[in-house]
Amino acid sequence: MNQFESKESRPISSEADEGWLIQVYGRNRRLLCVLESSHGWLFLLGFGIGGLLTVLWFNMARYSAPVEPAPPTEIPQMQID
Repeated sequence: MNQFESKESRPISSEADEGWLIQVYGRNRRLLCVLESSHGWLFLLGFGIGGLLTVLWFNMARYSAPVEPAPPTEIPQMQID
């Protein structure tokens, strides 16, 4: 069988139907990084969790007991003979 003859088509994998894909290339046409749709969803999830923690932190700080300052220490007097 000739290697250029057509074969049965392969089933489409789930990776090809995932959504969008961004590839970033440098000046010399080398691939620098790839951003997939899962990266976007993870960023949004982290952004949401970070916002929730920020709101909880400020609410806990608002209703916590105030910190009292330490009493001032006395400076000893210098004695000159």
